[in-house]
Amino acid sequence: MIKRIGTTARASKVVKYNGVAYLSGQVAEGATIQDQTRDCLAKVDTLLAEAGSSRAQMLRATIWLSDMSYFSGLNEIWNAWVPEGHAPARACGEAKLARAELMVEIIVDAACD
Repeated sequence: MIKRIGTTARASKVVKYNGVAYLSGQVAEGATIQDQTRDCLAKVDTLLAEAGSSRAQMLRATIWLSDMSYFSGLNEIWNAWVPEGHAPARACGEAKLARAELMVEIIVDAACD
């Protein structure tokens, strides 16, 4: 059975199916890549909790940066956030994001209840 959380006409914040929670991409405001990454990850934490999951249950993360020069700043926050021994499979690439001020978008899939 498919369960949707935070559904609008355009998208759901989370779709749960067959023991996996698929989170929509998270973006945030902020002056620096560290600020935006920190805020995105706080949103991911909230959605994982709503889905009955956690950082320790992450399966995969896809990260889009508006400029690859932000990579080290992203990793500074990411590395401190991921629980030791629970790093997901991860991809990171450069893409034009939905608004010019956005530096990062983070998409996570995780095992759930």
